[in-house]
Amino acid sequence: MLLAFAAVLLLAVLVSSLARRTILSTAVLFLVAGFTLGPGGFGVVDVGADSPIVATLAELALFAVLFTDGMRVGWADLRSAWHLPGRALGWGLPLTLAVTAILAHYVAGLDWPEALLVGAVLAPTDPVFAAALVGNDKVPARLRHLLNVESGVNDGLALPFVVVLLAVAAGSEDLHLGELGLELAIGLAIGVAVPLGAILLERTRLFAASTLYEPLNAVAIGLLVLAVAKATHGNLFLAAFAAGITVATFGPRQRETFEQFGELVAELLKLAALLVFGALISLEFLGEISWTGWVFAVLALVVARPLALLVSFLGSKLSLREQVAAMWFGPKGFASVVYGLLVLESGIPAADQVFHLVALTIVLSILAHSSTDVLVARAFDEPRETPRWHAVVEKIRRQRRRGEPQEPAAADSGRDKPGSAG
Repeated sequence: MLLAFAAVLLLAVLVSSLARRTILSTAVLFLVAGFTLGPGGFGVVDVGADSPIVATLAELALFAVLFTDGMRVGWADLRSAWHLPGRALGWGLPLTLAVTAILAHYVAGLDWPEALLVGAVLAPTDPVFAAALVGNDKVPARLRHLLNVESGVNDGLALPFVVVLLAVAAGSEDLHLGELGLELAIGLAIGVAVPLGAILLERTRLFAASTLYEPLNAVAIGLLVLAVAKATHGNLFLAAFAAGITVATFGPRQRETFEQFGELVAELLKLAALLVFGALISLEFLGEISWTGWVFAVLALVVARPLALLVSFLGSKLSLREQVAAMWFGPKGFASVVYGLLVLESGIPAADQVFHLVALTIVLSILAHSSTDVLVARAFDEPRETPRWHAVVEKIRRQRRRGEPQEPAAADSGRDKPGSAG
């Protein structure tokens, strides 16, 4: 496993520059590598659904991702530009969950508890699979901000639904809402108290972090949150998300020093989990999925989120091009990968069927979204909604303000002079 991951990681680094400019994707690379090297391929990576590394890696990866996601969206960030992300999260997330659940029930034939669980697992999105769009300065800032904030928050918002629905799907005799509520409350309390205490300690006269060790401050906070949540049986993932938001809100310096290092750690764990996830997929695995499962997976991508955001953006000022891009780039992100692995590990009666549907949808999403982000981003290279004459008028106005001699308009319009353009 280590040899395979190291080799694929090196290859991903070497082609990363090319991947930013083309439809090549590092996410697809790790997924395909896992598929090829796994038991269904050459058998280099020997991993199964019951392998301890699956649960351990899924847990660590999701903890790191939720911690860094939370750190992207402190309360100040949410208050500064919440209008569009609020629509996508307040309306889009529950509507996406509901539409996906309806499709899972009526198309794939799942019972309602399992159908709702599939909806919760597939609701989160991930901008990593749409990197060319999110990282392109020519794409409107409000669209990039929308996708970033939405994907940073919806992982954590979907988590309580996944936890509760897993318990419901396990059977009524295993459903203890009081215990679940206590677990979530303890996780939330740890996620707020531990980072806040660490930040306040550093602000005292007794302590100060050196420049060399500053990036490790947030690492220490994250590890402490993980350890305390483990020891007290609090929910790890809610604790991670709450801790990230707390650091971003009360420790802007800690957030800034940790940002680059933390993103790299989370990215490494993401890629490792994608390799393991790909190794669990095989031709035999895909062949076990019925035709209704394939229809569901396609509809989950092209109907559920587009329909949900169509309703969410009613009355908004987003252009049609921006709305279409936001609707398409609701890729089933990394959190869905890990939630799918958690479902597989949960042992619920329908775990295998749910995982097959979730895995197929995620595979199609990664292939479709991560290979079209460059193409869709190029649609924003030209400001098509701005008429050409607008640039001419703006040029004339700038020249007049600076008192520069105005050029003949023939070069621009072929008719009147600038002075007579009024």
